[in-house]
Amino acid sequence: MWRLDMCREIYSRAGNSPAGLQQAQSFRFIVKPNESPLAPSAPAWLWRHQILWQNNSHLPKDFDWLVDYLDNVYSNNYETAGDILVLLSSMRVNCSPAIQRLYIEKLITCMGSSMPPRLRHAALRAAHSFREVLASADVVDDADMVLTKFSLAILTAVCPQLGTTPTDDGPDCFFHPDRDLCYLELIFALARNSVWHPHFSRDGHIDRCTSIIAKSCDFKMHNNYKIYRGHQPHAFYLVGIFLRTTPEELSVTSLSSITEHQWWNMMRKAWYLAVLVFGNTHFVELLPVLVERTKKYMCSASGSDLEQLIDDVDDLMRLAKQGRPEQREGVAVAAKELRGKASDMLAKISQ
Repeated sequence: MWRLDMCREIYSRAGNSPAGLQQAQSFRFIVKPNESPLAPSAPAWLWRHQILWQNNSHLPKDFDWLVDYLDNVYSNNYETAGDILVLLSSMRVNCSPAIQRLYIEKLITCMGSSMPPRLRHAALRAAHSFREVLASADVVDDADMVLTKFSLAILTAVCPQLGTTPTDDGPDCFFHPDRDLCYLELIFALARNSVWHPHFSRDGHIDRCTSIIAKSCDFKMHNNYKIYRGHQPHAFYLVGIFLRTTPEELSVTSLSSITEHQWWNMMRKAWYLAVLVFGNTHFVELLPVLVERTKKYMCSASGSDLEQLIDDVDDLMRLAKQGRPEQREGVAVAAKELRGKASDMLAKISQ
């Protein structure tokens, strides 16, 4: 942390002098060979790298200078701007309210379709770490900038050329597990506030989510033992987004295009992977509606599907016993209801 404080001091001395800022722009990440085989410029590094802060007692205002720094370099030094955004997305505190609007404006700009992939994705990652603030009522009061411009910017961060067929590889490929998980977690968080819902429909987020259902749920589940390595909870966040944004609110046909088989496949995989998102602050909030929708679509489930579902619910209940009281209670109520329904159906099938 003292090195970042030193950078702040250098930047402070540079002031608004063009020559001084040119010197300040030499700020870079340096990765030791034994820490990562990936260079900071590699696309995969952006998603896998985490910065660990020790004894972090800094206040939000202590990082305002980085937002100011970003404002000075984003248009002509994409690499430095991307590094600043990675730093900001790694903070346990965000910038102070006084500079929040500027930060949001820079995130919108850096996620723009004309920006290089690394900068767009670094901005998406920064928006992801800022998601609870963006979902709050206080921020979305500025509807023109936040709701309209930010919603579009999020989509261009993952789909820079809307309407075109993306490549199968590269940072802007159709589906990238780490990039799209970051995107889905961000949309899932924003969906808690209903004022975002019409923008999800109008700007194409629901269409984007429905288009990646097959990719997001493309993995095998195991009845006898759990294998989570390499699995990511895309299915859970997709279900959460769809359940929080109803067709009545959206006035779109995108959700109606999802078949009953797809719904059930998403539901059962959401429960299978629920243990991976148990730490999400808003996990328990979704459980009641998830239970109801699962019950609706499991009428055509096979016996093995029901056995798997019961096993997944039991795993979640065991995990919940180690959680906070409100988590234990919320999971217990939801799990008991769903487990009972699944057990009754399994008994009928077995007769």
